[in-house]
Formats: sequence, C-alpha cells, structure tokens
Amino acid sequence: MTRFQKIFRAIYSIDFVAVIALIAGCSFPMTWDIEMPAVFWAKQIIEYLLYGIFYFGNVYFLFPKLANKKYGFLYFVLLCLCIYLIPIFLRWVRNITDLYATLEKVYSAAGHQYHSSDHWDTTIVIVISMIVLTLSYLSAVAKKMHRNQLAYETSERERVSAELSFLKAQINPHFFFNTLHTIYALMDTDQPAAKSSIYNLSHMMRYVLYDTRNDKTSLSKEIGFIEDYIALMRVRISDEVQIIIDKQAPMPDMEIVPMLLLPFIENAFKHGISAVHPSYIFIGIGMTENELKFEVRNSLFEDLGKQLDDDQGIGIANTKRRLDLLYPKKHTLQIERDSFAREYSITLTITK
Repeated sequence: MTRFQKIFRAIYSIDFVAVIALIAGCSFPMTWDIEMPAVFWAKQIIEYLLYGIFYFGNVYFLFPKLANKKYGFLYFVLLCLCIYLIPIFLRWVRNITDLYATLEKVYSAAGHQYHSSDHWDTTIVIVISMIVLTLSYLSAVAKKMHRNQLAYETSERERVSAELSFLKAQINPHFFFNTLHTIYALMDTDQPAAKSSIYNLSHMMRYVLYDTRNDKTSLSKEIGFIEDYIALMRVRISDEVQIIIDKQAPMPDMEIVPMLLLPFIENAFKHGISAVHPSYIFIGIGMTENELKFEVRNSLFEDLGKQLDDDQGIGIANTKRRLDLLYPKKHTLQIERDSFAREYSITLTITK
C-alpha cells in the first residue's frame, strides 16, 4: 500500500469516527449519576440526529452537487443557513418540551442545583455544528480527491493500453514488410530458398497473429521466434557473415512482452551486414534468477542501412516506448555506436 493510499484510508475513516463521536455524544449523559427524564433523551436524540443529517448531507449531497464554480456561492449560503437554523430549531425543541423546568425538578429531587442557560446551550450547539461541518468538509474533499485519482488512473490505463496497441500494430507490419522484402530478393536468384522462406514466414506469422494477442508470452516462445527469424535471414546473406548466438543453457523461462526483442535483431541485420566487407552479428541471451539480459552487437554499415530501409528506425523507437510503458523502472537499455570500431551494440536488461 502506497503512502497516498494510506492517507486516503485514514481520511476515509473520518466517517467512522464521526458516527462513533455522534453516538458517544448522544449517550454520554448515561454516565451521569442522575437519571435523566424522557424529554431530555428525546431532545438528545433529535439534536444528534440533526448533526448526523448535517454531516452526511454535506458529504454526500451538498458538497458533490454544489461545491463548484457554478453553485459555490449557493453552497456557502446553505452551509451558513444550516449553522444558523440548527441552534434555532433546537432552542424551539427545548422550549416546547419545557426542558429546563423538567431538568430543574429532576436535579432538585436528587439534591443538586440546576442553572439553565439558553445562551450557553446555543453556543455549544453552534460549536458542535462547526466541528461537524469541518469534519464533513474534510471527508467530502477526500472522497472527491479519491474519485479524481481513480478516474485519472483509469484514464491513464486506457491511454497506455491504446498506445501499446498502436505501437504493436506498427511493429508487426514493420516486421512483415521487412521479411517480404527479403523473400522478394530471393525470387530471381534462389526460388527453392524463396519457397522455403515463405513456409517459414507463414509459421512465424502464426506467432505474430495468435501468440501476440496476449499481453505476455513465454520467453522460450519468443526465443524460438527469434531463431526462426534468424534462419529466414540467413538465406539471403553470405556464408562469410558471422552470426553468433550465445544462448544460456539451460534457459530459465519467464513471461515477456511479445515482439519486444526482435526489432533490435532486425536493426542488426539492416546495419550489420555487408556483401563486400567482413561483417558479423552477435546475439546473447542469458538470465539470472531475477533478471533477463539481452545483448546484440554488430558491425556497422550506416550507408547500407539507409539504402535498405528509410523508415528512420520505427521499430527501435517503438520498442523503446514499449519498454518505458511496460517495464517502468524495471529495465535498462544501453545503445552504443562506436564509429571508430564500426560497431553498434545494445544491451537490454529486464528485471522480473
């Protein structure tokens, strides 16, 4: 439970405290050594019932309906009117029940002196009414803040969900079109390889269309998808290109967001492969008890990358955004470009 939630829970307990205080205030005379008459208890019940109506009426009706810019002045007037009318009404109750005369007889019979003071009783009623108003206002404000916080959190969840859906919708076609580009290049040079690639692509698209529907998939499925993609890409590159996959064995499994790692590998094939220069791609996947480490290093051929794809890194940009939304404070992403060594590297760690 966060500190914010604890504060709200404490403030929400005002209602409970208010009810207990009203019951205690109403029944407190039972502790006196004088047995009070029925008219006193009738006045006591009416008085504290009135306080309760004032408290909960403000919390659940007056404040929610009128405490705004449009009706704010009316709200203030009604509160002042309540503070003014409650003492008048209770004075009228005391008068019609002839409370003071009755209490004087009861005290005299018990051997005590009784001094009635209508002014003092009115002052006490006003003070209690002000306390009730203050507590009810605090409770009403707390409830409004809580409602606003819940509405904000709901809105934020919907916004993040919509943004993630949009990002995923961009990433999946991005992968699909890049792969079709690869198969297209094979059609005139190696038709059997192109047919095999189409079959592999159909197998991979099942993962894209069905397994990525859920928010999470298993790491083993994601790694299997990456291996299929690498096998598909090997068809169009020279055997002299070094592709090194360093996968921990055995690899513990965990849940991961689908299609999260592929854009980094796509980027390596776009910018790390050359037909005339030595080139390499290194992919490392390892996992400790609480952390996944994913690393990609490749030779850097920026001009080749621009010729192949002018999408300005939409896959990488979207993946960064997905990481920020899905793994806030639970991931680190280091991207390094070494122009001198002509190497591009990314290192991603995700904490469970």
